[in-house]
Amino acid sequence: MDVEAVLAEYRAHGFARLGPVLDEPTLLALRARADAIMLGEVVIPGLFFQHDATSGRYEDLELGRGFIGPSLDYRKIEKLELDPLFRGVIAHPTVEPLVRAWIGEDVVLYRSILMTKGRDGGTFLPFHQDGGNFWGVDRNPDLQIWFAIDDAPTEAGCVEIVPGSHVGGLATPLGGVIPADVLRAGDAEARVIPVPARAGEAILIHNHVWHRSGQNRTGKPRRGFSVCYMPASTRCVRKKRAPRQFFRVFTG
Repeated sequence: MDVEAVLAEYRAHGFARLGPVLDEPTLLALRARADAIMLGEVVIPGLFFQHDATSGRYEDLELGRGFIGPSLDYRKIEKLELDPLFRGVIAHPTVEPLVRAWIGEDVVLYRSILMTKGRDGGTFLPFHQDGGNFWGVDRNPDLQIWFAIDDAPTEAGCVEIVPGSHVGGLATPLGGVIPADVLRAGDAEARVIPVPARAGEAILIHNHVWHRSGQNRTGKPRRGFSVCYMPASTRCVRKKRAPRQFFRVFTG
């Protein structure tokens, strides 16, 4: 990998393709583990679950319910650094030099999250940014890698990105969903491009780039594993609970 060329593209556009990273045996194992976790056949204390809304509307998602029983329609599963198979992806040797070149030698994890769209559609995710005060850290992370666990063509609800939209920083201090007036001012609908991926491919996605994903119309699962890295000097600033301790990456 030409690390400097990849990072130059990332700086300019807010995303960059890494090409194939995960091989077929790894993908098969990850798919089986994802299903087993969602069906309750593998129980890992500490995981965070959010189930899809039956309507497919982001506004209808129920918060705070966690694991509600065996189902293949969970929208996301977080804290997968607790699972040894997914932990191997987080510290994959192919991405290590790139992450270290961007962040430095001392790297921790903000989050590792399986984003799924079930075979019956899943939830439409509106334009958003991954950062802001809601994240509860003293600086905004700016490096995520999205690994395609299944094929993610356009009709499966692939990631869609507005290239270059990261250069303006956060649309709101809170972060998250981007207000409609900001999207109109930035001409998001005219500028957005689909970023389909084949199973095993990896894509760098800047936390501040405007991105979204549609529903899955393929009749097959569409799972992506998103890993957000940051410097170990980052500190948790939340007040209501004890400060988070972040998982250290590339320690071997």
